[in-house]
Amino acid sequence: MRLIGPKQFIRMLRINYVLARHGLDDIIFATHLLRPFRFLIYVLPWNWFRPNRAPRGERIRRALEDLGPVFIKFGQMLSTRRDLLADDIADELQLLQDSVPPFPNAVAKKIVEKAFGQSLEELFDSFEADPLASASIAQVHGARLKNGDDVVVKVLRPDILPVISRDISLLYIIAEWAARYSSQIRRLRPVEVVAEYEKTIIDELDLMREAANASQLRRNFDNSSELYVPEIYWDYTRKNVMVMERIYGLSIRNIESLKEKNTDMKRLAELGVEIFFTQVFTHNFFHADMHPGNVFVDIDDPASPKYIAVDFGIMGTLNQIDKRYLAENFLAFFQRDYNKVAKLHVESGWVPSDTRVDEFESAIRSVCEPIFERPLKDISFGQLLLRLFQTARRFNMEVQPQLVLLQKTLLNIEGLGRQLYPDLDLWTTAKPFLERWMSEQVGTKAMLRGFKDNLPYIVEKMPELPMLIYEALRNTATGANQETQLKEIRNARYEIKRGSKRNVIAIGGGSLLISSFIVFSLVETSSLMFLGAPVMSLILGGLGALLLLFSFQD
Repeated sequence: MRLIGPKQFIRMLRINYVLARHGLDDIIFATHLLRPFRFLIYVLPWNWFRPNRAPRGERIRRALEDLGPVFIKFGQMLSTRRDLLADDIADELQLLQDSVPPFPNAVAKKIVEKAFGQSLEELFDSFEADPLASASIAQVHGARLKNGDDVVVKVLRPDILPVISRDISLLYIIAEWAARYSSQIRRLRPVEVVAEYEKTIIDELDLMREAANASQLRRNFDNSSELYVPEIYWDYTRKNVMVMERIYGLSIRNIESLKEKNTDMKRLAELGVEIFFTQVFTHNFFHADMHPGNVFVDIDDPASPKYIAVDFGIMGTLNQIDKRYLAENFLAFFQRDYNKVAKLHVESGWVPSDTRVDEFESAIRSVCEPIFERPLKDISFGQLLLRLFQTARRFNMEVQPQLVLLQKTLLNIEGLGRQLYPDLDLWTTAKPFLERWMSEQVGTKAMLRGFKDNLPYIVEKMPELPMLIYEALRNTATGANQETQLKEIRNARYEIKRGSKRNVIAIGGGSLLISSFIVFSLVETSSLMFLGAPVMSLILGGLGALLLLFSFQD
């Protein structure tokens, strides 16, 4: 159990104050230790004249906003874990905006100059003092390079790591307490949730990592008419400073402006879905933070709009097995083949191997059938996936981080698509893509592609082929000889055991014969006649003779 230090204790008092101010006293007094004092909620003066309270989700969101960047980011991450939260809380946490007051321009200037060992005047032709955007981890300034290129400069917040470390250690303490004193919360594995958050936020502190993600995504969509990814200027990128091409487009939030420009909204909505499935199933590298603030639209040609993405701190990947099972799951859903969905979950290892498929199938059917009775355009793909994961949790499905990111991204894409074009039929858009992808994974095309991928290796090994064949034949022959030798050894062992048994039987028979002679000799020299000694001598002699004869049989 972690201990609270002085700074953490002061921070804990601040958290309790914020919770009380937002009418969340019940959270404080819900712990095992303070539960007997719940009556104090009604004694505390600030509860006497409190007006009607806002819904609990809204109160939680506002409290997280007041607690600062780390808690805002934690709330955003929690909003993706709908398998852990009530829907009203998850919906409200999705509204958390990653916008916080900017830090002073003088501080940003010092960070940039220290990172490059040069003054701003030497680095840039111009540098905008007011940030274009300010988030919990970093803020972005407009600038122009000496060669005339317009860029944005992303600067990590000063001394952000100690703040994050302090608040994360506090989150661990709260999670451990909650798990210790509440069986209901313990089932939600709060410590593991905090650990998952810690990994995500620490990764975001390395802007070199984000730049590498952007480069990879840009390469994946090189010359694409669907998605544009800004260029990274590697000579101007460090761990706490990143310089990227400045993009110009309409924010996806400006739906009215997009309509005024005669943008094809149906095409724009469908394009978002296609980009998502291309990233997941073709590139196996997807942008996992596709909220509206990170998406812009190039409408130079309104009839053929193009997406522009920014902020590449969180990216997701799936391995080949996960992709295959996920695609098969989606197609099985289309066909309402719930038995196959259940079997796929077991085969992929997402649920324990001893799960009863018939019970799991029944649970899935009870979730999916009411959804499928609605018109296709009204069915939420993301919500269906969410309900499936919630059902699977009852069957001890372990949390799959890669699937959580996928679910979060799918919910974002679907919600965005429905805002752009309310009649978006996600199923019709996705099904041909999935069917085409599945056909490419099996059959002749897959075999030819596998041969093509391995052709360089095959060509490299061609000169060694005769020797490889010879070695294989020799190993086969050696293996056959070894098998013969093993067989002979087994036979020899058998004969040794058999001979040993014969020897034991022969010794026993000889001993009985000797005993019969001794008993018979005693008959003539003693008074053992009346005790049946002659009969005993004959019996012992007969048994001894039989054993000797048996020992000589083959």
